[in-house]
Amino acid sequence: MKKSISIFLSLIVIGLTFANVAAQTKGDINPNPQKTYPLTDIETSPALQTLLNNAVGETLNNFAAKKVKTDSIAATLIDMRDAKNLKMANYRGEQKIYPASVVKLFYMAALHRWLEDGRIKIASPELQRGLKDMIVDSSNEATQYILDVLTDTSSGSELPAKEFETWSYKRNAVNRYFESLGYKNINVNQKTFCEDAYGREQQFRNYKGENRNMLTTNATARLMAEIALGKSVSAERSRQMLDLMRRDFSGTSKDADDQAHGFTAIALNELNLKDAKLWSKAGWTSKTRHDAAYIETPDGLKFVLVVFTENFAEERDIIPSIASKIIKNFKQTR
Repeated sequence: MKKSISIFLSLIVIGLTFANVAAQTKGDINPNPQKTYPLTDIETSPALQTLLNNAVGETLNNFAAKKVKTDSIAATLIDMRDAKNLKMANYRGEQKIYPASVVKLFYMAALHRWLEDGRIKIASPELQRGLKDMIVDSSNEATQYILDVLTDTSSGSELPAKEFETWSYKRNAVNRYFESLGYKNINVNQKTFCEDAYGREQQFRNYKGENRNMLTTNATARLMAEIALGKSVSAERSRQMLDLMRRDFSGTSKDADDQAHGFTAIALNELNLKDAKLWSKAGWTSKTRHDAAYIETPDGLKFVLVVFTENFAEERDIIPSIASKIIKNFKQTR
């Protein structure tokens, strides 16, 4: 009889344990780590490092009168000419910097992972519209919608402590995904806004501007390289991501912040590389100006260049200056 009671009590404990776990994870659509995900092996290159250092150094000299300093720029360069032997260099590449709209790259990749795994059941026309507007037009409103879908959370009034704890755990789903892939020194859990955040979004920042999105140029360049190589989620989904990032830099634009004609594209036009191909995602605020680009030129160059700048958002020539110097001297670098 005692044995039967003991077994019965054990079953109750097990049942309560599973119920508690289910309650904690209900609605959490964080995917499991991709079991066969190939880590991107990138070798550091002294020659490439010299190329990048020179490009950044010359640019700093050119902008010395504007008081642009060494800690105003971060950059990562990946040579993609040999897909089986990637080489890279970085300048302050592990420095965590507010990424502005460049974070949308990470939300795009996560969305494709969720769709691939079936955690989002339907790629509805509305979801496709949101994804397109987030990347092509850099819409903040579309990004807010996409992050809601990814994390099963929504904005609204402030929450009591226990509810906020559950909400916060769910909102960090994208962080957990990229952490499972070995990404470090990043924070990708915030919506992008044209103005300010309110309610639980401000609560999530501890009312002090904390817990902001943060990226490094190294992490951003890695994701760009994986997408370009067809290794992000799957070859087909990587292709779809590239399609959204393709920029037609021909002609001109009246918008100085046009992703297709500003940023890295300025260098391609100045060098008259009309037949070059550009895939990119830019980001900018009143204090930051960034671009993450993958470029292919007619003479065989293939490279990822990510440049973040801080406190000189109005200096629109810093990014194309670095890009131009790299393109001019890349050919003889191996």
